Amino acid sequence: MNSSISRRSFIQCAAAAALAGLASKRGAAQTRPNIVFIFSDDHADHAISAYGSKINKTPNIDRIANEGAIFLHNTCCNSICAPSRAAILTGKHSHANGHRTNKDTFDGGQMTFPKKLQEAGYETAMIGKWHLKSDPTGFDHWEVLPGQGAYYNPDFRTADGKTNYEGYCTEIVTDLSLTWLDEQRDESKPFLLMCQHKAPHRTWAPGPKHLTMYDDVDIPEPDDLFDDYKGRATPIRDQEMEIDRHMMFDWDLKVRDYDVPDALGRNMQNNEVKRMTPEQLAAWDAAYGPKNEAFKKANLEGDDLVRWKYQRYIKDYLRCVAGVDDSVGRILDYLDDRGLAENTVVIYSSDQGCYLGDHGFYDKRWMYEESFRMPLVMRWPAQIKPGTKVDALTQNIDFASTFLDMADADPIADAQGRSLVPVVTGEKPDDWRDALYYHYYEEGVHAVAKHEGVFDGRYKLIHYYEYDEWELFDLVTDPGEMQSQYGNPDYAARTVGLKRRLAELKEQYAVPPRT
Repeated sequence: MNSSISRRSFIQCAAAAALAGLASKRGAAQTRPNIVFIFSDDHADHAISAYGSKINKTPNIDRIANEGAIFLHNTCCNSICAPSRAAILTGKHSHANGHRTNKDTFDGGQMTFPKKLQEAGYETAMIGKWHLKSDPTGFDHWEVLPGQGAYYNPDFRTADGKTNYEGYCTEIVTDLSLTWLDEQRDESKPFLLMCQHKAPHRTWAPGPKHLTMYDDVDIPEPDDLFDDYKGRATPIRDQEMEIDRHMMFDWDLKVRDYDVPDALGRNMQNNEVKRMTPEQLAAWDAAYGPKNEAFKKANLEGDDLVRWKYQRYIKDYLRCVAGVDDSVGRILDYLDDRGLAENTVVIYSSDQGCYLGDHGFYDKRWMYEESFRMPLVMRWPAQIKPGTKVDALTQNIDFASTFLDMADADPIADAQGRSLVPVVTGEKPDDWRDALYYHYYEEGVHAVAKHEGVFDGRYKLIHYYEYDEWELFDLVTDPGEMQSQYGNPDYAARTVGLKRRLAELKEQYAVPPRT
């Protein structure tokens, strides 16, 4: 099925559905709220203007925040793609849902919030990036990317087999989501739509509409682009995720026919160009070709080369973000046009944050702020006051309980998260958590050491247990986490208290002992 056909079908149906009577009927069909969960991959909150981004604007994501709530201290429990998704579905930490790393296969037999919503009479759909290997369960309709998926002309898996669409993935996921909303769902039921994007995940391939965006500007560099990694534990120096040493010219930076390997002796070819139609490839080459030739002639070295790599990386990343923001706008407009907005909860989030040159890094995985934090904005006209700011400590394990609470559905009995409805409606419980637990398990890719830690809103204690090394950061005096205070006598009492709190959280969440 061609995505252009899908878009034409949507436009034709949308025009017919614009009648006021139909809009009124749909808006009044039921009182339990619909839930639209828009989810991206690797979208750092410091690339969202509602969070104060200094490098881009996201007007449509901002609209959700301005018309609803923005969560200021929302975090992931394990900063890696598949485990974050598993935590959201189940409301449990990685050790409890069995999905610790991207190598694992999700156990679809366990209870998830979509299954509970189905039991409560909701119709459910999952469209876009799934990344959990097993087939989706708990959904009346699903159409998902295999694995990471492709940006251009992507394949999709369905219950009936594989299909392919011509076009750009972010737009296709949006088209399919709108088509389901407009043509395929049962209008007598409240619905859950999970619209999940591949973007802005590596290899950050922008869509045709945004190929030359930011060409005429220099994006500000983070202050720690040239971090020397002093003052912290050994693992931060042992990783393989630096813009300087580990980005590949073709795979990451879109410089074709330039056989210069990274520090690990590689320079893989970016497969996106192999998937493109002649027209798509012509547009791609017109955008990148002249810039690449200018780069090769410049023969950059040292810090100048790092700065060039940063600009290429961050502009491609932000171009992908722009496509996601456009998608959010299309969905918000659809809900408005159909009279559904008033009774629909709209959530935007991402599976974790991402390094945008911070500490000289790309990717995620660490408990450092840029990847530990994950964006969360939420609009619910019936319950959330516009402009609400939530400063409670929240985590992705809370999403499942939140959605079920909104729907007045039965909770997942063994969920470890809590509903965010009280904190977002101004009724924060007196016993709300005072600390967050984090655990990263994956080995191999990017050579980030396994670690666990605790964060109380100001102080963060991280344990790299295979190195038997610790870090302690005071985010008030050191928001960039540049100098560990572990071992500093002035922080001795704080260290003891955080170690005790870490042990308590591990007991609370029944974290198994390491073997």
